[in-house]
Amino acid sequence: MNPPTTVDLDSSAVASALGSGLHGRVIARSALSRQMEDAMFALMASHFAGVDRTIFQADLAEKNSVILIEDDDEVLRGFSTMLVYQTTAPGCRVTIVYSGDTIVGRGCWGSPALPRTWIQLVRQVAPADCGDAYWLLLTSGYRTYRFLPVFFRTFYPRHDEETPAAAQALLDAIAAERFGSRYDSATGLVRLEHPHTLADDLVVVPTGRTADAHVKFFLARNPGFVAGDELACLTRIHDDNLTPAGRRMARIPRS
Repeated sequence: MNPPTTVDLDSSAVASALGSGLHGRVIARSALSRQMEDAMFALMASHFAGVDRTIFQADLAEKNSVILIEDDDEVLRGFSTMLVYQTTAPGCRVTIVYSGDTIVGRGCWGSPALPRTWIQLVRQVAPADCGDAYWLLLTSGYRTYRFLPVFFRTFYPRHDEETPAAAQALLDAIAAERFGSRYDSATGLVRLEHPHTLADDLVVVPTGRTADAHVKFFLARNPGFVAGDELACLTRIHDDNLTPAGRRMARIPRS
């Protein structure tokens, strides 16, 4: 088995300015200033309990791109770290986009800045000649899981369809390569050595949210989310797998 190889992205090619006053831009992880790292850590610590700076920086050092969400005053309001690499773990070469720490400040929930910038960025890794590309998402929160049905047509696991054998084998191979024994293929959960646990006000699921079938499914599949258990999810990155909302984020004209 060949080791995974990282993929360079043209980060300067992606930027989105939103009428909401939030702006998304992408920079190479190596280009982050210490000041920006401090702001990222502070935002992370305000949403998760007991975040350790050393662990945060070790996770960040593994990534190759960072999405920054800033307001008109260039104050950081959200971010997402990303590792893009190629692997032959499933028996064929595929490109993987692995999302790391992802945070949007409480006052900015609902803004399209992060999904728009994210989708525009990952479409760079899925040109017609690159082979298959997939998003590997670990999530300990239903809000992040809801990103999948809002913007992608097909993804796994999901409430309304058993994961096909081929898709399950692909997810198992990719997750086992990345997380080793910390990935439990029977449950689809990853239990990290140093898990992030949500802040107290984010653990509580608001009344009515469990009526959403996707939220209900996530909570059933990941009952240990309060302790930082992560549900491993996979979706194919391709324009034909985007929902109408996803196509709007990508600014793809209607056919």
